[in-house]
Amino acid sequence: MLSLPIPNHASSEPQKKPKNPALLERKNSLNSLNSVLQPIHHAHPRTCLLLTILSLQILLVFTLRSLPLSLSLPNPLGRQANIHVGNSTPVDPTQDPCGSDRIFVYQLPAAFNSEILANCDDLNPWSSRCDALANDGFGRSATGLAGIVPEGLVPAWYWTDQFVSEIVFHNRLLKHKCRVLEPESATAFYIPFYAGLAVGKHLWSNSSARERDRHCEMMLGWVQDQPYYKRSNGWDHFLTMGRITWDFRRSKDHDWGSRCIYMSGMRNITRLLIERNPWDYFDVGVPYPTGFHPRSDSDVIEWQRFVRERNRASLFSFAGATRGAVRNDFRGLLLRQCNETDTCTVVNCAKSRCSNGTSAILETFLGSEFCLQPRGDSFTRRSIFDCMLAGSIPVFFWRRTAYYQYEWFLPDKWESYSVFIDRNAVKNGTSIKDVLESYSKEEVRKMREKVIDNIPKIVYARPQEGLETIKDAFDVAIEGVLRRFREQEEGGFKW
Repeated sequence: MLSLPIPNHASSEPQKKPKNPALLERKNSLNSLNSVLQPIHHAHPRTCLLLTILSLQILLVFTLRSLPLSLSLPNPLGRQANIHVGNSTPVDPTQDPCGSDRIFVYQLPAAFNSEILANCDDLNPWSSRCDALANDGFGRSATGLAGIVPEGLVPAWYWTDQFVSEIVFHNRLLKHKCRVLEPESATAFYIPFYAGLAVGKHLWSNSSARERDRHCEMMLGWVQDQPYYKRSNGWDHFLTMGRITWDFRRSKDHDWGSRCIYMSGMRNITRLLIERNPWDYFDVGVPYPTGFHPRSDSDVIEWQRFVRERNRASLFSFAGATRGAVRNDFRGLLLRQCNETDTCTVVNCAKSRCSNGTSAILETFLGSEFCLQPRGDSFTRRSIFDCMLAGSIPVFFWRRTAYYQYEWFLPDKWESYSVFIDRNAVKNGTSIKDVLESYSKEEVRKMREKVIDNIPKIVYARPQEGLETIKDAFDVAIEGVLRRFREQEEGGFKW
């Protein structure tokens, strides 16, 4: 930083201005010019005019030469040229990949993130969550994948929990190329609050509404006291909430979840969630974490080649369990259709553990052309991304399961990578097998290629600095947030 001279008010000696070398140069130049011009007064008027014009040009050249460069080349970022990002290494703005985008990560009190992780034994009423949250949130290294995935890619696989995106995003942002350590330089502010982990321990217990809301209320109280939140009223702030949006939208005290999203301070904050409310502008749907976390561009390319060349013996597959308490359970209908043909493979999750720690689902999706994706406990399910990661083509029955959820991550033309069969048509007797068999081999190949091309955008890379050139789900999400903040400023539609 520049150190300005501080006047000594106790001294009676008058303060002299320091001499400016540029001003001295201009003064000397003018003195020299005056000595040259003195004889001109006695010359012919026309000669005098020409010499006057010439002298003015000479004066202009001297003046421009003495101007500081900073006046003739304004800084497009409106601040110091040496911008400190990440580890405070000076960056040349002309070579800066971030442009005008700068992210400041708040240093929240430990109670909102690191202390929650430290108490991982108490985050679940049934068992410890410590293994699931290990390895920067990726969980335990995967075992039992020998012969299922290429040997060189086994170290890139983990038994990753579906509710850990808060940890993943926090760690990645701490190493992000556009992170700044000075909030006055930032255009976006990240709040590293582990909202999903905080409320998760209270969802299946007899916790009171106050207990479910406590962490979020405290966090918003802290954030709203920050000068940069007050400046924008939260419009340039964002956070990750590692569960579905409905876990944070409690309307009445006796209902499910917390009321975090409905709290006044949350109104203008952009929220990254694994399932969004399609009618809430501030909700952004991001992919569920899967088990594959590539370490490099070459990991991604090798995996894409592997799934592209797979021999797929089954026409379609379904991994899931019936909902016995649900009347006219749609999943039961899918299982029935699947069991009636030898072209479908079933992983019945009522008999085996289908969440983290099993290779059965991956192996099934790798061996099928299509995979059935009904809604889960909510409109979305992690299985969508497990399916596409394996190069299998998803079959949807609700548009809200994917098409209205992950607009930044999935192709605009849903028919280019998926099949949609209205659930009511299935209930009325439409054969899923007949629909899928109606697609030609070339149509299936094109859809699969679209799915495979899209794999980088639905996985979260292992290095906290990201991959070399390929953009993963985290990169797509952050670029989307920064783009939306720029559009908000340019559009001027904030309320």
